[in-house]
Amino acid sequence: MTNKTTPTATDSPFYDQLEIRDPQQRERELFAALPERIAHARTQTPAFGEIMAAIDPAAINSREALSRLPVTRKQQLFERQRSADTDVFGGFSAVGWRGLRAAGGARRVFQSPGPIYEPEGSAADYWRTARAIHAAGFRRGDLLHNSFSYHLTPAGSMMECGAQAVGCTVFPGGVGNTELQLQAIAELRTDGYVGTPSFLKILIEKAEQSGLSIDSLKKALVSGEAFPPSLRDWLGERGIAAYQCYASADLGLIAYETSAREGLVVDEGVIVEIVRPGTGIPVPDGEVGELVVTTLNPDYPLIRFGTGDLSAVLPGQCPTGRTNRRIKGWMGRADQTAKVRGMFVHPEQIAEILRRHPEIGKGRLVISGEMANDQMRLRVEINESAEGMATQIEDTMRDVTKLRGEVELCRPGSLPNDGKVIEDARSYD
Repeated sequence: MTNKTTPTATDSPFYDQLEIRDPQQRERELFAALPERIAHARTQTPAFGEIMAAIDPAAINSREALSRLPVTRKQQLFERQRSADTDVFGGFSAVGWRGLRAAGGARRVFQSPGPIYEPEGSAADYWRTARAIHAAGFRRGDLLHNSFSYHLTPAGSMMECGAQAVGCTVFPGGVGNTELQLQAIAELRTDGYVGTPSFLKILIEKAEQSGLSIDSLKKALVSGEAFPPSLRDWLGERGIAAYQCYASADLGLIAYETSAREGLVVDEGVIVEIVRPGTGIPVPDGEVGELVVTTLNPDYPLIRFGTGDLSAVLPGQCPTGRTNRRIKGWMGRADQTAKVRGMFVHPEQIAEILRRHPEIGKGRLVISGEMANDQMRLRVEINESAEGMATQIEDTMRDVTKLRGEVELCRPGSLPNDGKVIEDARSYD
């Protein structure tokens, strides 16, 4: 499976036929392609050659098999890039330029905060954003105003490649120069906007203040920030139908909003899992956890990449007819590391406590009190409690975290479904 798709007619609500595949067919095709991608990652990228040295790629042909692979996190990308003498990508990229291990194939290289470097391969619509742009109402012949950054980070290029795949003409506005960008929208009679929602609001407010007409602007795709319903409605009152998408410089498009306004539909080029924070263990559909993504991109083949973001799978299919899974969107950060009495407590440590006590369903560490008077209470869901069980778990907590705390035994289903395994409830006043 590659990034290549065959777009449908411009009047179709779907970008291509992949969006309306039978769900079982999609699963078969994704997991038929996955073993080849894993084998490619092992041979073409030293990082995954090391991470998956003991893995038989042919055996990774189902979600259950995929869930047994280790999760790779952004911090590992950063650490490997910093420690590599000759490979700025830390051994994760299969493309590069002269002087690197992968001596060709990279069209551009970008720098995200960290800094972390990301390659852009030569495939058309490399980040697969065309699907989200099409779902937001853009069509061939539209003029699209792209106000994402064209410098250092890839956001501007990500959206431009997708817009061109749809057949749009692009005005590369970039960031800043608000008055000039506003003038261009007014004079060019731009059809739609792509960028952050906050900058779109700024443009509209400045246009209203100056009396400048930008009434040609009827559609928008926003990303990079939270997009609350109040702002969506505010834009709608001004004649702009705005939709959001979830993408990253590492993975490209992950999910996108449709006219149904019910969560985000997962992109066709990735496999999404929701796992319990601090682990790689998938949670049941509907439970909040960390979003882990596997991309089938051969140039930058990230396998089980932990985004660090919280989300959950929505039940059912999108009312628009798209058949892929849906997620709720961004629901916070999964990294809930906290400092208690001078020592860091990590979600991975809570996961280790639960692993040592299989009788526990879910667990949540609540840190309370005032600074310098920290108190830890581990709330755990258990079907049936035995005498001395709380004390045993307290001993394990002290062994794992090197800190003392209390244990509260709770009935199943009583803990909040918000993805938190560490709740910092201390007062900082």
